[in-house]
Amino acid sequence: MHIRKVFLLIVCICFTSSVVFAQTEAMKDVINNIAFYYKKNDLKYLFEAKKSVDGSFKTHADSLDLGKNVYKAVVYSSIVYIDSLNKLKLPDTLFLQTTKLTNRLISNRKAYKYDNEINYIKGCLANVYLRRAFDSYNHNNYHAAIGDFKSAKTYVPAFKEIDGYLGNIYYKLGSYTTAVVYYDTLLRKEKKPRIEYIQTAANIYKTLGDTSRALQIIKDGREDYPKDRYLQTEEANIYNNRKDYSKLRPLIDQLLAQDPNDASLVFMAANCYDHLNDFDKAEALYQDAIELNSTDFTPIFNLGLLYLRKASLVKKHEDYLANINQSRNWLEKASEISPNNQMCLKALQMLYLQTGNNSQLDKVNSKLKQLTNY
Repeated sequence: MHIRKVFLLIVCICFTSSVVFAQTEAMKDVINNIAFYYKKNDLKYLFEAKKSVDGSFKTHADSLDLGKNVYKAVVYSSIVYIDSLNKLKLPDTLFLQTTKLTNRLISNRKAYKYDNEINYIKGCLANVYLRRAFDSYNHNNYHAAIGDFKSAKTYVPAFKEIDGYLGNIYYKLGSYTTAVVYYDTLLRKEKKPRIEYIQTAANIYKTLGDTSRALQIIKDGREDYPKDRYLQTEEANIYNNRKDYSKLRPLIDQLLAQDPNDASLVFMAANCYDHLNDFDKAEALYQDAIELNSTDFTPIFNLGLLYLRKASLVKKHEDYLANINQSRNWLEKASEISPNNQMCLKALQMLYLQTGNNSQLDKVNSKLKQLTNY
C-alpha cells in the first residue's frame, strides 16, 4: 500500500498538467504524436513520434541542436516510462541512452529555455527508477533498491517521500545511523510529517539509545497528532523507564481512559501511583491488573509489597494487622506462582520476621539458602 501511494504521487507530478510543450515547426509531428498518445492511449503514436524525432537528425548540426535533442529526450523518456513491457520491441539500451542524453541536456547552460520539457523528462525517468526500485524492494533486494531510489531522487529532489523510503530500507538493513538521517530530514522539512515517519524515527533513536531525542520527536509529533495512541504509549514508556512518574501520571490517565482493559497499561498505572505514594489508587489498579491476568506474578507481588509498606505507615494496630494480613496473602500467592523468586522470598522473610512467624521464616530462610548456594 505504501509503495503504491509513493508511486502514484510521482506519476501525479509528471502528468497532471498534461503535455503542453512549445511547438516548433520542425518538431510539430513529434508533438502531435505525443498528444495523440495521451488522447487515445495507443502506443503506435509514441512509435511514430520516435520515428519523426529520429528522422530529424540528418546532419552533424542536427546532433548539436539543443531543441531537437530535448524533444528526442521527451519522446524516449515517454517510451521508457510508458512502455514498461517493451511492446514496441525497442533495444534494451534505450533507457541508458535516454539517461545519458538527459544528463547531458541538464548540464547545458541554455537548458532553462526548455524547463517544462526537461521537468517532464526528469519525471518520466524518475518513475522508471522508482518502478525498478519497488520491484527490487518487493524481492528483498534492498541494495539494488537503494541505488534506484537515489537515482530517482537526482531527477526529482523535491519529492521527499523518496527520503522516507530510503530511510525505511536502511532501517530494515540495520543501518540505523544512516536511516535516521533521512527521517530527520523529513521531520525537519515537512510542516506535518507523516505519522509513520515520526514513529519510525523515534523507534530508531530508542534503538540507538538516545531516548532524549526520541522523546523530543514524540512530543513534537503529538502536537500534530495529539490523539495518536502509539505516540502517547511511547512517551509513557519512556517516562516509566526513566521512573519519571510525575510526568507519566497525566499520560497514563489519558491512555487508561481509552483502554481500561489493557493489563500491561493498568499495571503501569498502578506502579506509577504506587511510586507517587497514592496507595489507594495504586491498590485499586493492581487489583484491576490481577483481575485482567490472574497468573501474572508482578502485580500480585507489587500489591503484597504495597500492603507491607502501608503496614509500616499506619498508626492503629488494627490497621497494621489488616495490612500485614493482606500483604501475607498476596506475597504467598506470588510465591506460589514463582517459587524461586528471590525478591518475593526476601519480602516474605521480612514479613515473617516482623510477625514472629518462625516456622514460615525457617522455611523461607532454608529456600533462600538453597538458591544462593546453588
